[in-house]
Amino acid sequence: MRRVRLLDLSAEYKLFRDEIRAAVDAVLESQHFIGGPAIGALESALADRLGVKHAIAVNSGTDALLCALMTLGVGQGDEVILPSFTFFATAGSVARLGATPVFVDIDPRTFNVNPEKLEAAMTEKTKAILVVHLFGQCAEMDTINAMAQKRGLPVIEDAAQAIGASYRNRSACGLGTMACVSFYPTKNLGGFGEGGMVFTNDERLGAVARQLRVHGESQRYVHERIGGNFRLDTMKAAILLVKLNRLDTFTDRRRRNAELYDELLADSAVTTPFVAEANRHVYHQYSILCDRRDELADHLRERGVDTGVYYAVPLHLQTCFASLGWNRGSLPVTEKTCANILSLPCHPMLSDEDVSYAASCVSEFLGGNSSPIATPANAKSLSSG
Repeated sequence: MRRVRLLDLSAEYKLFRDEIRAAVDAVLESQHFIGGPAIGALESALADRLGVKHAIAVNSGTDALLCALMTLGVGQGDEVILPSFTFFATAGSVARLGATPVFVDIDPRTFNVNPEKLEAAMTEKTKAILVVHLFGQCAEMDTINAMAQKRGLPVIEDAAQAIGASYRNRSACGLGTMACVSFYPTKNLGGFGEGGMVFTNDERLGAVARQLRVHGESQRYVHERIGGNFRLDTMKAAILLVKLNRLDTFTDRRRRNAELYDELLADSAVTTPFVAEANRHVYHQYSILCDRRDELADHLRERGVDTGVYYAVPLHLQTCFASLGWNRGSLPVTEKTCANILSLPCHPMLSDEDVSYAASCVSEFLGGNSSPIATPANAKSLSSG
């Protein structure tokens, strides 16, 4: 039986092994583990690539969000508007600062925040809008920014899953007031451990974020603010610099896999990802909708195809947010999506045959074609050369 993994970091590592070991050895020889030259090099490389003036490397995607919120002065009694359909850190970072996450519903096609729901959620306590570019597709940023500007509100992009994505030919991370990414190992640019980065085009905000990263220091042992220890290790930055060289190749492969899924599942009873006309999707996840999601997942597992559910329980219904008073039915599109969403393998180590096999298993479950659709004889995965 063929095995199609949801992720294959071991195969990916083989492509980088010698370069990564050389980069690690260089850091070990330098003994410069905190704030070494690789930190600045990574910041500059990503700032240039994404067209953003300031990049601040931090130790996780979660702390990137926390640092950005702190930089904007979010605190006790404030409200931050954000989608309920996202990873917990998006709302958890808001709550950790004593602010209240105000959840809004999503667009049923893109799974991103529905701009039409934002205005009704705004109050005099609203301090910021936190937008998530979920699964690798940007939210409708022009509309969101226009609403925010009318109220004088900053917009934070949670681009943890969207490095390399673009909206109207502008890169994610340069579309709002500030932006955050994650280098968690499973991300499109995944590191060896935790990691993240904060971006902004605002010089003052960039300077504040840099201070907050090191306990609010403006100079050694002089603290203008109360920050945290948000620093990224030099070793992790050196490894990310190596992997950054293949980000475009990996992104192209993800997009190729998604294109093939779209073709093979076009006539099936599942809903394949919708890509808004203005967007370049980078497919951190290839997520379909199926009203028999759990049965389909079981069927695929029995045939060696891994799947993932992101996310089964919306944030507004999480126990830790019960005091906010949200009830089942409050955000109907989000709740229906959580019940039907299923992510298929889409990582860059897959071959065309892997994708074809996974799609054929989906079709088999739905009563359609049960045989993999032929792919070119010379089709290769990245891992095969």
